[in-house]
Amino acid sequence: MQRRMAAWIKRRQGTDQFPLTLHRRRLYILPTRAGFAFGALLLLMLIAGLNYANSLGLLVTFLLAGVALVAMHACHRNLLGLIVLDLSSQDSFAGEQALLQLRFAGSTRQPRVAIVVDGPGATPVSGTAQADGDSLVTLRIATPLRGAMPVGRLRIMSTWPFGLFRAWTWLHIAQDIIVYPRPAGHRPLPQAGGSRSGTAPRDAGEADEWATLRPFRDGDSPRQVAWKAYARGAPLLVKEYTASGSAERLFEYAALAGLDTEQRLSQLTRWIVKSAADGERFGLALPRRRIDLDQGQLHRQRCLRALALFGSEPP
Repeated sequence: MQRRMAAWIKRRQGTDQFPLTLHRRRLYILPTRAGFAFGALLLLMLIAGLNYANSLGLLVTFLLAGVALVAMHACHRNLLGLIVLDLSSQDSFAGEQALLQLRFAGSTRQPRVAIVVDGPGATPVSGTAQADGDSLVTLRIATPLRGAMPVGRLRIMSTWPFGLFRAWTWLHIAQDIIVYPRPAGHRPLPQAGGSRSGTAPRDAGEADEWATLRPFRDGDSPRQVAWKAYARGAPLLVKEYTASGSAERLFEYAALAGLDTEQRLSQLTRWIVKSAADGERFGLALPRRRIDLDQGQLHRQRCLRALALFGSEPP
């Protein structure tokens, strides 16, 4: 029944495009377990009040019923008119949690409070959509396998103000999260220079030039962390250097004999992360694809994406 209901909702709404406004037709609302228990309590109070002709008991019953009706409308209006501006995602490594960021904006002067976002394989997270600007909610999704993992559908819901009713809507998103292979393996880096890379290794007396600071990522060397800036209260940053004579390496899929496909990809991922952290120039040779020698974060991302999508791309 859940699968049929999900298919019916997707046919009814279609694939969503941002920015998206939550209209009345796409919102659903039902009592929660606490709401059903509260309704049963009101029914018992009504029967007791009628049985004993207790006017005060009937007054309290009708007063609480009015509070429940007001709570139902408030819960529905907490989502009605909410604007979902966009969705951004970050690539991640297999076994880690990918980050999805939803950006909201309110269409009224009142903030939207206690908005919960969740989805398949995601940890629910709560946030508030401010009335005077954009608000960001970060969702963490498990990524057990490498490849292009579709976001699928996400649920936005609210039980505010009293938890008696739950209003929700579904977002159907045609977007993928690129999951890199998990960095693993114990084989040493291929020798720099020589016939494979076509260049000579860096001279010992050649000095690197500082280029920029960037956020810390898994696999970065602790020696490159800007510890002085971190001690002054800055976030964990990594120093990047450039050098005209930096080491050059070519990472070849065919050179990893004795390993299966996933083990080869994990070993190549570990090499790429290490070389990129050291500021080296490197290339990647896969069956039916070759990425030339280069360096920098865009080149690192290009190589890791090639590993993530290995075997799933068309010839």
